[in-house]
Amino acid sequence: MRLGAMLRREVPPEHTAAYARGVEALGLDELWLVEDCFYAGAVAAGGVALASTERIEVGLGVLPAVFRNPAATALEVAALARMFPGRLRPGLGHGVTEWVQQIGAFPASQLAALEETTAALRALLRGERVTVDGRHVLLDDVVLAFPPPVVPPVATGVRGPRSLRVSGRVADGTVLTELSVPSYVRWARERIDEGRAEAGRTDPHHLTVYAYAAPDRASLLPLVADGLRDGGASGQWGQLAGPIAAWCGAGGSGDLPDAWLDDLTVSGEDAARSLEALVEAGADSVVLIPAAEDPDEALAELAALRSQLR
Repeated sequence: MRLGAMLRREVPPEHTAAYARGVEALGLDELWLVEDCFYAGAVAAGGVALASTERIEVGLGVLPAVFRNPAATALEVAALARMFPGRLRPGLGHGVTEWVQQIGAFPASQLAALEETTAALRALLRGERVTVDGRHVLLDDVVLAFPPPVVPPVATGVRGPRSLRVSGRVADGTVLTELSVPSYVRWARERIDEGRAEAGRTDPHHLTVYAYAAPDRASLLPLVADGLRDGGASGQWGQLAGPIAAWCGAGGSGDLPDAWLDDLTVSGEDAARSLEALVEAGADSVVLIPAAEDPDEALAELAALRSQLR
């Protein structure tokens, strides 16, 4: 199992280099950067993080597939992969519907856009000459002049059953968002494997799970409560979906039971047990999301939590 950390989107981009060095100094394996509207671009931040460190892998988790032409994404990813071989983990996703609509990029089919973009990106990174006449992707005899000798694995950040099957068919890995309980991680792995079977794939598929994390559970309560009230990840609550719906229906202002936090976070005295449960459910990497927005405070939280997980 690999352990990583996220640079939260609220952190201004000028702090990326120092934060990346801090994550590497903690002995973590991965740093993940998000690309949410309208914060910092993950490709630019990823280049800074890679250039500022020597060992850790940097994940772009995730780039909305419809934000860029797949050829443009391939140019950026290939350049970073050549400059920092074996250290880049790019990811693609549907993008948040509201944001994609806000910039006029909502596709006719989100599933087709993600599948076609992921397949085209992987083929271009392998140095193939690519022609696609799809529902979303249109490429005519495109080939990269500088494909990376070490081809980076391309993941998709998805949630629902159809999208997870797409990930199994065309991606090298999957990224599951925060508030994913172990039972959902196990269910998601099964849907991914269904897609892999459809495509006849037997190569490895790396499953990355984001998790809110802190040594002091109380610091996470506002983040978790907001996430539950928002309901955006409700499909990932597994057996907790009913109780959480009832809690939200009652106003969402009561205390969150420790048993919920054991499944929803990696925190407090049971942090090691919660981490182990995610791994047993099928996670290959767990990416810790600190409670603090201030980068120095976030690194301090990660250091304290790291000592609990050794």
